[in-house]
Amino acid sequence: MLQTYTAFTTCPRWRCPVGAGANRVRHVGGRCVASRARSAAWSASVEVAGTRANLRLARHRHNAHAPSPMTYDKAYFDKWYRSRTHRVRTPAQIRRIVAFTLSAAEYVLDRPVRTVLDVGAGEGHWQPMLAAVRPNLRYIGVEPSEYAVQRFGRRRGLRLGTVERLADLGLHETHPEGFDLVICCGVLNYLPSKQIAGVLEQLRLHTSGLAWLELFTKDDEIEGDVATMRPKPPAWYGARLAAAGFVPCGLHLYAPRDLAIGLAALETGERS
Repeated sequence: MLQTYTAFTTCPRWRCPVGAGANRVRHVGGRCVASRARSAAWSASVEVAGTRANLRLARHRHNAHAPSPMTYDKAYFDKWYRSRTHRVRTPAQIRRIVAFTLSAAEYVLDRPVRTVLDVGAGEGHWQPMLAAVRPNLRYIGVEPSEYAVQRFGRRRGLRLGTVERLADLGLHETHPEGFDLVICCGVLNYLPSKQIAGVLEQLRLHTSGLAWLELFTKDDEIEGDVATMRPKPPAWYGARLAAAGFVPCGLHLYAPRDLAIGLAALETGERS
């Protein structure tokens, strides 16, 4: 059976989608979910064989009805990052994401980005792309995959860790000034609710420029591996982001409140 869906772009695991697509697959906390964008301007019709429940890109990581622990080993990265048959992002898509977030941070800082903290970095694919345009930039990737850290840690600046235990890495002691760009993409939605506030506070502590924090809410149409995902209303997340000292700037970008003071009223999502 053929069904018509909307074209989407996507990237695996803890990297986020960017680009055309009203049905864009989102990867949250190492799991894959799909969110239907509201903008019709990004729509493009494609035919996909099978039912929505069998859409490979919307559930390639897990069966939503039978979630199981995932091992982020070499086989996993070979399949979802390098296999032409199974990979769900291209180098061009990654470059667009890198360019977007880097440019936004530099717009706010009014200078080149010098430091990046990437929480949930995978194999650190961002690092060489960032280095290509900012050779002197310092990149630190935090990643729970022992395989990825062992293979790419020294070359790409990865270290073993998780967003929940970010404070244990002592990054605030070694980088008290924070990082110009902090990335935490596709992770926060799968944290227990009681951990969200503390994690956001840690991310804010490490952010001196912009943070890219992807979060989906109860109001979003989400498909895929959502068995353990319990999205909250937008106001719930908004209150905790605000309490942590983040000001929304749109497109999952957030500025620390002290930095946001210098932004124009309509550059942020706050309303007086």
